Formats: sequence, C-alpha cells, structure tokens
Amino acid sequence: MVANVLFGSLAVLSLLLMIWQWVVARRFPLHQRGAPRPPVPVTLLKPLKGCDESTDKCLRSWFQQDYSAPVQILFGVADGSDPVCGVVRQLMSEFPGVAAELWVCGPLGGANLKVSKLIQLGARASHPVLVVSDADVLVPRDFLAQTISHLREPEVGLVNCFYRLANPTTAAMQWEAVAINADFWAQVLQAQSLRPMDFALGAVMAMRRELLDGMGGFESLKDCLADDYQLGHRIAKQGARIELSPVVVECWSHSMNWGQTWTHQVRWARTIRVCQPAPYFFSILNNPGLWPLVWLVVAPGAATLIFLVAVAVL
Repeated sequence: MVANVLFGSLAVLSLLLMIWQWVVARRFPLHQRGAPRPPVPVTLLKPLKGCDESTDKCLRSWFQQDYSAPVQILFGVADGSDPVCGVVRQLMSEFPGVAAELWVCGPLGGANLKVSKLIQLGARASHPVLVVSDADVLVPRDFLAQTISHLREPEVGLVNCFYRLANPTTAAMQWEAVAINADFWAQVLQAQSLRPMDFALGAVMAMRRELLDGMGGFESLKDCLADDYQLGHRIAKQGARIELSPVVVECWSHSMNWGQTWTHQVRWARTIRVCQPAPYFFSILNNPGLWPLVWLVVAPGAATLIFLVAVAVL
C-alpha cells in the first residue's frame, strides 16, 4: 500500500512537471525574429583545437554574417602546426574584407585551456561587445544582427541561445539529440520560469565588455571547469540580465558511438551537479517515463486502471 501511494504520487508529479515544461516551451518564441536594432561593433573570440569535415562550414558561417557594423574575428590556437590553422588561413584569404586574425597563443596557464586562449584573445579585442563561440557552432546569417539587438537594452548584460545537434549520424547521437532538444531545452525554460536566468549556455555567448572586466575578466575563470556557467553567473551577480535568444544555432560533432555519447552525457551531468547540486538532485523527479513504469511494476493493477481512465477522459 505504501509503495503504491509513493510511486503513484511520483508518477503523477512527474507528469505534472512535464505539463509545466510543455507550457513554458509553448510560450517561448523559438525561432522568431525581431526587427534588428542599430548594430554595434563586435569582436568574436574563437578558441580552436583540431578540425574535422565540418570545421570549414562552421567557421565560414561567421565570415558570412549580414551585419553592418564592424566585426573583428580573433582565432586562437595553442600550436601553429594545428591543422585547423590551414582552414582558418584559407577562409581569411577568401574573405579579405573581414577583419580576421589567427593567433598562436603563448604558454597556456590555468586548468581550463580554452579560457587560457580567451585571456590572450581578449587582450587583442578592439570592440565593446564580445562574442565567445565554440569551434563546432554554425550560425545563420542574421545571427549577430538578431543577437546583438538584445544588448541594446541597457539591463541586458549577456545573450546566449539554444543549440541543437545538427548531424546525429549514429543511433547514439540521435538519442543525444533528443535529450538536448526535448529534455535540456525544456529544463532551461522551466528554471527560467521560476527565477531570472543566472547562468549561460556555452555554445555562443555575447556580452558587454565592461561587465566582463567588472568580474575580473577571463582571468577569473582560468581554473573553472564550467566556464560558461560561471561567466553567466558572475555577470548576473553584477545586476545584469541574462537573455535567452530565440535564434537556435547548430552544433556539428564528430561521429560518436554509444560509449562516447555516454561519456559525453556523464561529463555534462557532473558539471551540472557541481554548478547546481540541488536542482540536479531533484531532477530525478522530472522523469515522466521512469516513475509511471516503476509504479506499473510495483502496483500493476492500480496503475493500469488509472491509465485507462486517463485515456478515456482524454
């Protein structure tokens, strides 16, 4: 009897939480475009390491932005013999009108090598707005115009966006793509419905340079595992708003099998556990597949009856 009540309650709670996620997801203006506001000069910081068959088109998308203000693109590598250098130099020759530079960063200090490159690239940035993007991100042509528009609002300090896995070439990657689109997105929007966003999603982040300087610059993140989370969190602590853009970017990944995908998911889970331990712990309740199945095993008669009644009502 106790197990029936316990797991029945958990099943109902998980379904209610799923409905909550569905409501907040329906309200979010995903993929919608607004009228771009007057642009401001932007510096894109792009730390790189290695390349694959998708690197060219991902980096090319940044050279092809429809953006009328000056754009400076700074690429950073740790080793001048890195094969990605050839890809960058080829793009720079194809787009001579873009103010792009490739820098071989000096000795990398700190535990986070990506941030170590950002420290050196940031010192060479010329503009008041900085955009940090992962190497495997492909953006639409109007991305800068749409995203930087949010920073024209004085209370907004950082703009980030959702991302989707664009090339799920294996069954394992298809499973991860569903997890990102159907689970991760919904949880972010659910959290945002409770309180203002105080973290950032790391695929692309656009920010005001003065707020970055106010938190101690990239140097303050050199030993942080989740640098994107900490960047957003520390900007929010200065009283600025973290904005979630409705524009979605694409992440292009190398082919991964089940083992590699599982390792990827575990690394993400550990990062979330470190950054937000309480929400991570309670996220087990937010599983509308697990608890109804457990309830069905524990009390098959009651669970089946209630399920049939719900189907009849619907």
